[in-house]
Amino acid sequence: MNRDELIQELKQNNMDEILELIEDAENGDLNELELARSLGLLRDDRLNEGVISLLEENGVTIIYLDDE
Repeated sequence: MNRDELIQELKQNNMDEILELIEDAENGDLNELELARSLGLLRDDRLNEGVISLLEENGVTIIYLDDE
């Protein structure tokens, strides 16, 4: 899934907070993001992987926290 397809699907699903994260990453305003590995960012695995990949492409370091 390319960036435009991902953005369109996020808009269709009203995922405004995720769209804001992507915008911050693209503007250089987001450097790191902490996530629980077991939870991820989104429930939809395909969208989750797409968003994380896009964030990483824009220089965001994903820090996975241990589930303790």
